[in-house]
Amino acid sequence: MNRQVDNSSGPQVRVAYFAGSMKPGQDGVTRVLYRLVDALESRGVPNIFFSPVMPPEGERRTQMVEVPSVQFPLHREYRLAVPGHKRFERDLKEFSPDLLHINSPCSLGHAAVRYGNRHGIPVVATYHTHFPSYARYYGITPLTGLAWNYLRSLYNGCERVYAPSEPIMKELNTQGILNLRFLPHGVDTGKFHPGFRSQEWRERLGIQRKSVLLFAGRLVWEKDLRTLAQAYRLLRLRRNDAVLVVAGDGPARKELEGLMPGAVFLGFQSGTALSTAYASSDILIMPSTTETFGNVTIEAMASGLAPVCAAEGGACGLVQNGVTGLLTRPRDPADLMEKILGLLKHPGQRAAIADQALQFARMQTWDRIFDELICDYEEVVAGFRRGHRKAA
Repeated sequence: MNRQVDNSSGPQVRVAYFAGSMKPGQDGVTRVLYRLVDALESRGVPNIFFSPVMPPEGERRTQMVEVPSVQFPLHREYRLAVPGHKRFERDLKEFSPDLLHINSPCSLGHAAVRYGNRHGIPVVATYHTHFPSYARYYGITPLTGLAWNYLRSLYNGCERVYAPSEPIMKELNTQGILNLRFLPHGVDTGKFHPGFRSQEWRERLGIQRKSVLLFAGRLVWEKDLRTLAQAYRLLRLRRNDAVLVVAGDGPARKELEGLMPGAVFLGFQSGTALSTAYASSDILIMPSTTETFGNVTIEAMASGLAPVCAAEGGACGLVQNGVTGLLTRPRDPADLMEKILGLLKHPGQRAAIADQALQFARMQTWDRIFDELICDYEEVVAGFRRGHRKAA
C-alpha cells in the first residue's frame, strides 16, 4: 500500500475500535493505539474505543467506553472483558460505525467480530500480540494448537488482518489465516532521536566510562528474558567495560534482578526519560522471539543504536543482518553474547550499523502508515457495501 488520504472527498468512515487495554503506556500496543488516536483526530475520522482497561474519564483523549471485566490470571495488570456484545451494544449502536477494528483476540474482540457479522458491519483486525508463542513460557505448550484454531476462526471472520511485519505475515499465512495485509508500525523520529543523548544521564548512573547495552520493554518471561540473563552473565566473564541497563517493569523484575547482578534497572520509563535512555545507550539487545513488530527495536534505531535481535519474530523483520543490525540464533545465549562482543570489539562496525539503522528508521513515518490504513478502511467499507467481502 502506498496511497494518500483525500480529506476533502466526503464524509469520513466511522470506526469503532476494540482493544485489550487503553491504559496509556501499558505496553507497545497501547502506545501504537494512542498514536492512532492522534492520527484520527488530525484527519477528522470519527472514532470510539471499547476496552476493559481505561484511563480516568478526565484523561481520555477521545470517546471511550469501559466494558465490564474480570482480572486476567496470568498478568494481574490486565483484565478480560466479560464475554458478549450486550456489554457494548447500546453505545455501539448510538455511534453507528461503518467499520469495526479489533486490536486483540480476547473475548472483547471475539464479541466484536460476532456483532459485526450479525449486523452487516465489516470487521478488520491488527495482529498485535503473538499469543500462541507464549505457551512455552507458561508450561502450556499443548495449548498452542488450540490457540491457532481459535485465531483462525476469529480472524477469518474479518475482511482484513493487518500484519505489522513480514515474518509474522508469513507465519499467519502458514497457519491458514486469510485476507492478510502488510501494514508496519512507524516511529516518532522527533521523540526518538540521537539528540537526546546525555552524558549527565550516564554519569548519574555511574556508567559514563562503559559501553551501555540496553534492554527496553515489559519484564515478562515471554520476552526471552532468561536468554538475556544468561547472555549477560557470559559477557561479564569476558568484558568488564560494558553494562546492561534495563528500562521497563513487570512481574519478572524481582527474579531478573537476582539473575543479573551488576545490571542497572531503571523501572518503567516514558516521555523524555525514555528518549534519553535510548539515545544515551550504545547497543540494543532484543532477544525476544514473540514480537509481532518490535516497537522497541525501531525506536532504538531512530535513537542511534545498533540493534542485536533474535532471528525469529517480528523484530527481525526490521533488521538487515550486518547492515542495520545483527541477528542472533533464537534462544541461544552464547550466540547472543558473541554478537554483542563483536560490536564491542569493533566500534567502527557498530557505528556503521547504527548509522544505517538510523537512516532506515527515519523512513518509517507514522503519517504514511496511517494514511494507508485509512485508505484501506475506505476500500473495505466500499467493497463490503458492493458485496465484495473478504477480498484478499
